[in-house]
Amino acid sequence: MNPSSKMCHSNHQNSSGGDSAPLEFLKLNLLYRLPLFVVCLVLFWQSSFPSLSSAPLFPHDDKLMHMGAYGFLAFLAARNLHQERPLFNRTKLKVLAILFACLYGLSDEIHQAFVPSRTASIWDFFADVLGSIMGSCFYFDFLHRKQ
Repeated sequence: MNPSSKMCHSNHQNSSGGDSAPLEFLKLNLLYRLPLFVVCLVLFWQSSFPSLSSAPLFPHDDKLMHMGAYGFLAFLAARNLHQERPLFNRTKLKVLAILFACLYGLSDEIHQAFVPSRTASIWDFFADVLGSIMGSCFYFDFLHRKQ
């Protein structure tokens, strides 16, 4: 038996002579997972405090902020899923990103129900859902559409 045939996959090296697995893992964590995690933390942190009582710029401006925040969250989720599973069906990845952001939005609304001077709102959740759909669709349908 050839001794080189006993090598395990982790011992394979790329053309530059180094092992590419740790670099790929680092790239995936720093460039794709970390931004998603940070946005989730910022959304949770922001909703943990009493709301600011400032005059709205226009009626229902908070819904636009919800759409933007959860659109960005879904965009990052779609980006992460596409990087981790590039061969998966794009429609499934799009739906998974939307579900992730929507469920996070739902959990955020439930969380706000327990924060003093905050309330849970079904309309905020609807804005989260709409933003999630827009963010995931923007990623897959405009930035990474099939040629």
